[in-house]
Amino acid sequence: MDVELNLTLVTFGGFKYRYLYFVIMFMVYILIICSNSTIVWLIVVQKSLHEPMYIFIAALLVNSVVLSTVIYPKLLIDFLSEKQIILYQACLFQVFLFYALSCSEFLLLSAMAYDRYVSICKPLQYPSIMRRTRVNIFLLLCWFLPAIQVAVPIAGNANTPFCNFTLKGIFCNNSSNHLYCVNSRELSIYGMVVLFNVALSPMFFILFTYIKIIIVAYQSCGNVRKKAAQTCLPHVLVLMNYSCLLTYDMVIVRLESEFPKTARFIMTLQFVTYNPLCNPIIYGLKMKEISKHLKILFS
Repeated sequence: MDVELNLTLVTFGGFKYRYLYFVIMFMVYILIICSNSTIVWLIVVQKSLHEPMYIFIAALLVNSVVLSTVIYPKLLIDFLSEKQIILYQACLFQVFLFYALSCSEFLLLSAMAYDRYVSICKPLQYPSIMRRTRVNIFLLLCWFLPAIQVAVPIAGNANTPFCNFTLKGIFCNNSSNHLYCVNSRELSIYGMVVLFNVALSPMFFILFTYIKIIIVAYQSCGNVRKKAAQTCLPHVLVLMNYSCLLTYDMVIVRLESEFPKTARFIMTLQFVTYNPLCNPIIYGLKMKEISKHLKILFS
C-alpha cells in the first residue's frame, strides 16, 4: 500500500512566501551547479590539474552536486505545491541517498588528507604510492562503502509500522525515525556503528593526519610549511564546515520536540546550501593552481 507522508516545509509564516522561497532556492541550486561544475570542468580539461589531489577535489564537488540534486528538485516542487507530500518509499530512498552521499564526503576528505600526508611527509615515494589505480580504488571505496552500510537500516525500516504521518522537516532525513511506533534497538545500535565507521573514524583519521603534517612541516624548511598551509587549509575548512552541519543533523534532529521549529528550518536550509556553495569558493580561492586557471577563464 502506498503511504504518503505530510511534510511540514515552512513552519514560520505558513506558505505565504513560498514563491519567494522558490525563487531564492532555485537561484541557489543553479549557483551550486554552475560553481561546482566550473571547477570540475577545469580539472578535467587542464592536464596540469590531473593529479590525485585535484581528482579528489573534483570528486568532492561532484558529490556535492549529486547531494544537492537529491534534495533541491523535490524541495522546489514542494514550494510550488499546495500540499507537500511524498511517497514513503521515495522518502526512504531520499534518506538513503542523503546519508550515503553525506558519509562519502567524509571518506573523500580522508582520502585527500592521506594524499597530502604522502605528498608532504613522503615526497620521494609520492609517485609510487598515489598511482592512478590506487586513486580509483579510493574513489570507489568512498562511494560504495557508505552506500552498503547505510542501505541496511533503510531496508530494515522499510516495513516498520508507524503511528505518525507528519514529518517535521523540509526533506527526509533522521526525523523520519519519529514516524515509527517503535524504533528497533538493533537498528539503532547498527546506526551508531555505521556513524562511527563512515563519519567519526574518518574525522579522527583526518585530524591525526593533519597533526602529523603540521609536525613535519614545522620541523622542515619554509617551503614545506608554505606548501602545507596552501594545500591543507582548504581541506580543514571544509571539514570544519561539514562536521558542524552533520552534527546538527545527527543530534538536533533527534531532539525535534525540544528545538524551535523556526531554528530547525533555518539550520536545515544552511545544511543544504552552505557547504555546496562554500566548497567551490574555498577551493577556487585557496588552491593556487585552480585559482590561476579560474582567473584565466574569467579574464
